[in-house]
Amino acid sequence: MAKQAGAIRPSVIANPFEIVIFCPERQRRRRLVRSAAYRSSEDTINSGQTYKDAGVDIAAGDALVEAIKPLAASTRRPGADAALGGFGALFDLKAAGFRDPVLVASTDGVGTKLKIAIETGRHEAIGIDLVAMCVNDIVVQGAEPLFFLDYFATARLDPVLGAAVVAGIAEGCRQAGCALVGGESAEMPGLYATGDYDLAGFAVGAAEREHLITGANVVAGDVLLGLGSTGVHSNGFSLVRRIKAQTGLGWDAPAPFAPDVSLADAFLTPTRIYVRSCLAALAQVRLKALAHITGGGLSLNVPRVIPKGLVAEIDARRWPEPAVFAWLRREGHIAPAEMARTFNCGIGMVVAVAAEQAAAAAAAFTAADEPVFEIGRIRAGREAEAPAEAEILGMEEAWPASR
Repeated sequence: MAKQAGAIRPSVIANPFEIVIFCPERQRRRRLVRSAAYRSSEDTINSGQTYKDAGVDIAAGDALVEAIKPLAASTRRPGADAALGGFGALFDLKAAGFRDPVLVASTDGVGTKLKIAIETGRHEAIGIDLVAMCVNDIVVQGAEPLFFLDYFATARLDPVLGAAVVAGIAEGCRQAGCALVGGESAEMPGLYATGDYDLAGFAVGAAEREHLITGANVVAGDVLLGLGSTGVHSNGFSLVRRIKAQTGLGWDAPAPFAPDVSLADAFLTPTRIYVRSCLAALAQVRLKALAHITGGGLSLNVPRVIPKGLVAEIDARRWPEPAVFAWLRREGHIAPAEMARTFNCGIGMVVAVAAEQAAAAAAAFTAADEPVFEIGRIRAGREAEAPAEAEILGMEEAWPASR
């Protein structure tokens, strides 16, 4: 095992909260529960090198733990009790109301969108993106997100910055209706550059066995609905940052496509969380499949949820192109096909539903304050065993080379 320079791990739901110290000299971890006796022992150190000298500040970890305790408590839900402690967080599926549950898990990050938050000092909303990327992947199976854990790694722990990031994570959890039950804050000087940090998220949800959505019953003739996005979400930011650099614009400059806000604020708009609207629609209509449009765009994500031999025929003229994508397309000279396989292009979730239930499904999403568009249909492919695919119609008309 490679040596690790140091880490602090607050378990944000545990009581007492713990800090896990990675000890490189012994290649093992020591778990230290903070106590008055331990703090007193620190004060007696008056010679030799200390962990803080090596770049790991235990006191900063303590400060972050205290700051995030109320954030974690604000996400409580049935099944998760913030008073439960120990080395791992507990979740009671029976208390959450499940009879025959199947667990659904997901893990994801935010990608290079983090660079914009770091470069501009805007950390308040990036945690929402982290939660969204995980819980949106869970709800596509028809599952309700239950709890969430985060991993926050940096060169030097800044309790104020860390608390801002976790506040965003807590807000994302509240939007998704899941509990923030734990996490790790790792301080690793030498592995990360000063000022940099990284995030990873882990979510677990559940669905009653008979209500799981697999996409297996999608057939030719089914209707595709598209749920509107809030912008770029959390994919394609390496290309976004490249295009921005080519324009010479600063992050604080007014966004050309949204002049009332800065370019940074426009691109840091959080990923939309579709959990509540999808669960509300599922309670009224039998949805056959859902696809979260992340990396790979419309072209590659929709085929993941439909059977072999079928084609998702999507008409790009069926919804308005958000201004941010028009700007990226023009400034980056991006071909329509590349747009469709890199960005969500204004559609963050695609829903497959039987034609006779399409109107009811659209009404359910509208009632849940979700922008919804009928964007296409499922049709049979040329070969019954051919891999599922997506065909995007009208791209050249909807997303012309110049406008």
